[in-house]
Amino acid sequence: MTLPGLVEDRRGERSSVIGLAIFALLFRLWHLGSPKGFVFDETYYAQNANSLLHHGVEFDPKTAAAQYIVHPPIGKWMIAAGIKVFGYHEFGWRISAALVGTASIVMIFYIAKRLFNNYFLSLSAGVLMSADGMHLVMSRTALLDIFLMFFTLLGFLFLLRSQHFAAGISLGLAAATKWSGIYYLVAYLLFTVYVDYRQNRALEIENPIKSLIHEKVFKRVLQYIVIPVGVYIASWVGWFFNTSGYDRAWANTHNHGFFNFVPGPIRSLWHYHAEMWNFHTTLTATHPYSANPWSWLIMGRPTSFYYQSPKGCGVSACAQEILALGTPLLWWSGVIAIAVTFGYWIARREWQSGLLLLSLAAGYLPWFNWQKRTVFTFYTIAFEPFLVLIIVYALSKLLEPGESGEVSKFRRYLSYGYLAAIVLNFFYFLPLYLGSLITYHQWISLMWFPSWI
Repeated sequence: MTLPGLVEDRRGERSSVIGLAIFALLFRLWHLGSPKGFVFDETYYAQNANSLLHHGVEFDPKTAAAQYIVHPPIGKWMIAAGIKVFGYHEFGWRISAALVGTASIVMIFYIAKRLFNNYFLSLSAGVLMSADGMHLVMSRTALLDIFLMFFTLLGFLFLLRSQHFAAGISLGLAAATKWSGIYYLVAYLLFTVYVDYRQNRALEIENPIKSLIHEKVFKRVLQYIVIPVGVYIASWVGWFFNTSGYDRAWANTHNHGFFNFVPGPIRSLWHYHAEMWNFHTTLTATHPYSANPWSWLIMGRPTSFYYQSPKGCGVSACAQEILALGTPLLWWSGVIAIAVTFGYWIARREWQSGLLLLSLAAGYLPWFNWQKRTVFTFYTIAFEPFLVLIIVYALSKLLEPGESGEVSKFRRYLSYGYLAAIVLNFFYFLPLYLGSLITYHQWISLMWFPSWI
């Protein structure tokens, strides 16, 4: 499918990718050092990253004692890389997120190309992700979730290329950023085994399940369980080589009988993880911006990362906010696209629709199991690329040629108009994504619903 006015060649593709990357990077670097100070949970992760850089483990800056933390280290090491290069200040601790966010936009272009083999649809995926406010905000803030999204998306790309060892490493890094990366490991392991089974059936092997067990299951377990576990354990290298880490010496004072044959550091790490698990499963503290997963896709309660009422906007009442709000038209249309994609999967069983729905489900559905836990809308960044790809899948159905072999002008212009509307909606809310100083009246006009305040 080639659309008029769009040249499908390698030179045009390269130019498009470079254009997308420049567009994305400019918005992510624009006044990246503003606002000053820690934004939202940067107060934890930026300080943790700086501590890892200097000590190998997290220390409480006030007491200089080992600090109890509840997330694995990789995301904080990524933040620490920016601090190492640029220094311990706002730009330094945010630059890694900006670069990773930009890279993910380039990646989604090539993922869409592999899924749909179409230049326009690949470009649409890049434009949609570039024009999403949630992605922009998370790319400008030193939180862990943008790194979780990046490693998950990288694992997905390797999965599409059938590079399963690389996929396992990438997904291991995702789990070593936040535990929710484990859901993708399970989902892609099951998907890969299912594909192996279907291939055996297509080859008319007499006993496809027995053949699968003998020839493929061990390899898949190695790729999607053993290697990711190894990557995860290796991510704690600073804790292993620093005896002052939290709970590092726990095993020295606790006898576990039969399990004493397990090396002390491993038993200590296991106990530490039990404490982390208890934290995550019992976190029910009230927070003004907590949001039930039911409201996430429609942006029912976006998370405010920063709000001030400074002077300098030309009138007496000013406002400055960073709101983790996905571009509304994109996310609302995404709900429709999910329904369309599910319908096509039921009707046609196309592998693209099934894999994209599985990927979305792996990042989204597990949260419904924690109805009492304190959770936030910005967690959606982990599966946002798959929502974008689902929208692109729906666009591909809109642009399927009719009986004449041509795509009608109405459908082509409808797709162009849709993309233009998303981009305009993105620019409309841009002050909330960049934390720009605006009048209070302008700010109120951006609060389309009371739950956004």
